[in-house]
Amino acid sequence: MSDALHIVCPHCTAVNRVPSERSGTPNCGKCHRPLFEGKPVEVDEAAFRKHLSHDEVPVLVDFWAPWCGPCKMMAPEFVKAAAQLEPRVRLLKVDTDVQQSLGAHYNIRSIPTLALFRGGREVARQAGAMHAAGIVQWTRSHGV
Repeated sequence: MSDALHIVCPHCTAVNRVPSERSGTPNCGKCHRPLFEGKPVEVDEAAFRKHLSHDEVPVLVDFWAPWCGPCKMMAPEFVKAAAQLEPRVRLLKVDTDVQQSLGAHYNIRSIPTLALFRGGREVARQAGAMHAAGIVQWTRSHGV
């Protein structure tokens, strides 16, 4: 029985084994930076896949694009939600213009789209801009 979680560093993508009872903000064993900073992490495809396959906390992803008005409106709300949801949830941002293969793989047809993953599998999806309170409530409604 393990009392530790595997957490991917948002800075160097090293996988860290963090005791589940640890209080405070854990730092990466490789780069020594905080594993959680209360803000979303912009990722490329490689980092996205590493978070999905190794993070043992749920992963909430904002699929967005820089030209999208609703995406721009939701961006600061997603930051506010991160401050409330971390460290129980890892929040990632995927620019679907740059990471087109991820948008295609996950069949993203409208943006912004939030997708919640647990154990590498998508468990919920919500299209459309939301306020921070709505993001937090929607995420928690899925058992997070």
